[in-house]
Amino acid sequence: MLKPPLLIVNLKEYDEVLGDRPITFAKVARKLLDKYKVNILIAPPDPMIDNISQITLTISQHMEPYEPGAHTGALLAKEVKELGAIGSLINHSEKRIPYEDIKKCVDLCKEYDLISIVCAQNSKEAGELAKFNPDFIAVEPPELIGGDVSVSTAEPEIIRNTVNEVRKNSSRTYVLCGAGVKTRDDVKKAIELGAKGVLVASGVVKADSVEKAMEDLIKGMR
Repeated sequence: MLKPPLLIVNLKEYDEVLGDRPITFAKVARKLLDKYKVNILIAPPDPMIDNISQITLTISQHMEPYEPGAHTGALLAKEVKELGAIGSLINHSEKRIPYEDIKKCVDLCKEYDLISIVCAQNSKEAGELAKFNPDFIAVEPPELIGGDVSVSTAEPEIIRNTVNEVRKNSSRTYVLCGAGVKTRDDVKKAIELGAKGVLVASGVVKADSVEKAMEDLIKGMR
């Protein structure tokens, strides 16, 4: 498993990352990874996973709880692995799935030696999902996703409570902070509260300077 702290940049499907535009983000991530020795993971749109994985550490934005078979439109763990990615987001607030499917996805990640990053909406849910022993749980209150106020600022107790709830059910799962994270101070607060990294999207994707935005977040971890 990757050593924390971790910066995950979910490119989602913003206009800024369509076509081959994720390559720019990947090159910046590779440059800063080499400079600061902090693991930066890019989650590009599915069609670009292969390209981005040849440049830097890559994960998928979602995966289905299936083995290979007749599953039209699905992205499978085995396929994620063969495309060169090292893991996947699971159960993001914009792609929620049932608990039984979350467990299957985590198990498939273990089977194919992929890193599992499971998203939770609150500390209680994080504690329940920790029973599946994913590598990481990212707590993201949905009302703060894409906003200008981070969870570490608006509701810092959520991070602290999440760390405590996860520890009750898993000794191997690290907690990440998501939702509204945009600045060095946001990251610093999250780390101080017990998080081992952050999951971001619009704060980097829509920044005037992608490199400055990523670098600022990394400095908050140091």
